[in-house]
Amino acid sequence: MDLQILDHRLRVTSISKNGLVNYTHPLIKLIFLRNRTRCKFFSLTETPENYTVVLDEEGFKELAPSEHLQVESSIWLPLNVASNGNASSSSQAVGVTKIAKSVIAPLAQQHVSVFMLSTYQTDFILVREKDLSVVINTLNEEFNIFKEVEGEYVSVGCQDFTNGLLKNAKEAVQPTVHPVLIPQNQFCVMSLDPDTLPSIATTLIDVLFYSNSPKEESESSTGQDLECIKFFSFSLIDGYISLVMDTEAQRRFPADLLFTSSSGELWRMVRIGGQPLGFDECGIVAQISQPLADGDISAYYISTFSFDHALVPEEDIVSVTDMLHHHRNEPSTT
Repeated sequence: MDLQILDHRLRVTSISKNGLVNYTHPLIKLIFLRNRTRCKFFSLTETPENYTVVLDEEGFKELAPSEHLQVESSIWLPLNVASNGNASSSSQAVGVTKIAKSVIAPLAQQHVSVFMLSTYQTDFILVREKDLSVVINTLNEEFNIFKEVEGEYVSVGCQDFTNGLLKNAKEAVQPTVHPVLIPQNQFCVMSLDPDTLPSIATTLIDVLFYSNSPKEESESSTGQDLECIKFFSFSLIDGYISLVMDTEAQRRFPADLLFTSSSGELWRMVRIGGQPLGFDECGIVAQISQPLADGDISAYYISTFSFDHALVPEEDIVSVTDMLHHHRNEPSTT
């Protein structure tokens, strides 16, 4: 398989809920007015806590500094795994599950923090720019590695980067096993022809900027595992649109414009973290993706500024819940 280092330098930011009014103008420009910005990588995800915005340096210029904007200090580079046509696998699982053992686990062993962004089209693995040499040296035996330069992919070898591998990485301290929350919402992973984006503009603006969280306030006292949570993700990356929304939000959009896989599969969420996770801890994605890979269960994975979110097929949610609870209660081994 091929590992592609895409030609984007990204920033990971967070806009507070009460500060959103200060950023609606640039966000609308980044979402709808592609001819007025040079931004090529943009993702906006709403969670109950905040809005996570991941965007390239051109897009980042649109966000004015303020007390309502948090910016993770690092530059992040997006990686993408593409089959080169020679690799074969009996696994039918999609999403982060495909790369759990070949990418996520080895990087966790090397203490490389990753920020995941699954879309309808692919899975982006974001790594800090300063960790790139470790990433390449870790994954070069498993992948042909290419770096995108002005639209062309150039082969990258270990000799191009200094070796930063950890000694006895497999004996590293086991990461914290974080609690998980299973909201009630059913989710859809969908796409949209960019040319039809204006047709849903008013609905998208309403959902992103003006809608209240479903049942979040009224049922907050009824036990965490039973509540629905607000989660909506919109990505516009290199001309491709991806949307993740629950079925309540989906019903507000014209059915003939949004499209999904032929099976029309519904997904359930596994929300990772009892408190904000931060960016320096390693192995959080591996904690979820490894058991799913062992069970050959598909999963989309979306990291945000405060928490991580995995989406698994609805029919697998019971087995996934049992699997993760078993994993959490298992004594750690080295």
